[in-house]
Amino acid sequence: MFRFSSPALRRLSLSSFTLAVALLAPASPLFAQGLPPPVVGALRVAHIPQQNTGVVVVDAESGKRLLASSNVGQPFNPASVMKLVTTDAALEILGPTYTWKTQAYIDGSLAGGVLNGDLILKGGGDPKLVLENFWLFLRQLRARGIKDIRGNLVLDRSYFAESSYDPSQFDGDPQKPYNAGPDALLLNYRTQAFRFEPDAAAGVVNVSMDPPMAGFTITPPRLSQEPCGDWQGKLMLNNDLNGASFGGTYAADCGPRVWYVHPYRMNNAQYVGASFVQMWAELGGSFSGRVVNGVVTPSARLMVEVQSPTLPEVIRDINKYSNNVMARQVLLTLGAEMTGQPGDTVNAARVVRGWLNDKGIDTNGLAIENGAGLSRVERVTPSLLASVLVQAYRSPLMPEFVSSLPLVGYDGTMRRRLKTQSVAGQAHIKTGTLNDVRSIAGYVQAASGKTYVVVFLINHAAAPNGQKAQDALLQWVYENG
Repeated sequence: MFRFSSPALRRLSLSSFTLAVALLAPASPLFAQGLPPPVVGALRVAHIPQQNTGVVVVDAESGKRLLASSNVGQPFNPASVMKLVTTDAALEILGPTYTWKTQAYIDGSLAGGVLNGDLILKGGGDPKLVLENFWLFLRQLRARGIKDIRGNLVLDRSYFAESSYDPSQFDGDPQKPYNAGPDALLLNYRTQAFRFEPDAAAGVVNVSMDPPMAGFTITPPRLSQEPCGDWQGKLMLNNDLNGASFGGTYAADCGPRVWYVHPYRMNNAQYVGASFVQMWAELGGSFSGRVVNGVVTPSARLMVEVQSPTLPEVIRDINKYSNNVMARQVLLTLGAEMTGQPGDTVNAARVVRGWLNDKGIDTNGLAIENGAGLSRVERVTPSLLASVLVQAYRSPLMPEFVSSLPLVGYDGTMRRRLKTQSVAGQAHIKTGTLNDVRSIAGYVQAASGKTYVVVFLINHAAAPNGQKAQDALLQWVYENG
């Protein structure tokens, strides 16, 4: 296991100890049971017992001035707030200039544009290998003189360990994009974007799809004149590796719409292969082989290598928009880079736990399943989250980390909340949502100019009613901090 032992880290570990003492101290008598009155009132209206909440509000710079607290040492399901632990660990361990690499090799002879042999695509875990970047990747291959591929397309996905992943396990809805699993060669978040354009004059619905896929047929829905309503439910999608059939209707009243779907009946090799064949043909190339899984052979030659955006850009997408599969890619990358390939969740979780321990942060109650928070298993204490956020605020990488969080009232998952309140634009807050979980964590710059770490976790059947209590805390911190 790696260890961090610099003087700066020792100072950070001491601050963690100071913060832990502050969090375990009795709550201020100024607030009922450690919470401000507006929050207590909002929880009462929402029928959420305070014992089902975990709250910390503490000075971000010193970690000493505790304004509010509730059940700070109790483990809670954090939902997507878990991404803060994963992304901060990655930023500190991998560094702000870290990028993922995707490579193309050839194994065979290349002459006159004809490759008599295999093209091998080696994935490096890139969380953001979107269609535009993949097209440019293939365009570079064409520029290297490859046109007709007469061998196989070999997909090397060995950077991550193979695992059996059931996309229906979490909530029984495997076609939801957030249920896509990680992969060393993850293309376009493993989603399909169906675009619907009703043509009332012709009485039809035109449907297109990204990414375009060879051999994939689309049967459009019938055009209807009923109200738009639950337009996705009315489409009656049947989606498999050969095509998508919409057996229902699409209302003209809906206008143009886009539906993002996880094609769970298509494995990753089929998804990447069909996308490659179609895009390669559009670039003027031809391919007559099969798409197979494999590894880079000793005799293979590197032809093209492309890099992802830097890690700060990736974690911005993860935290602003709560992208689950990207967070899973980052966690597995920590395992691959720090314990050796292939990366797996068990070793990655050990890396994160070791990083926290070396910072002096108590990991009791911590449970990591995938690092994204899309889990019934993951647990974290408010104290641990607050400690991570305090140390992140004191880190040289603070600007990169804080700017990755949604800005209250302006963007990301907080763009519609507190828009008319004075805290709007004064807080960077990550959100988390499951059926029985509502969570927020991040930073509030109070009217006084002081910055506070805020953590508010709710685990209760009535958690969906808890947003007003969380918003009340953010506004209260802004006014009173």
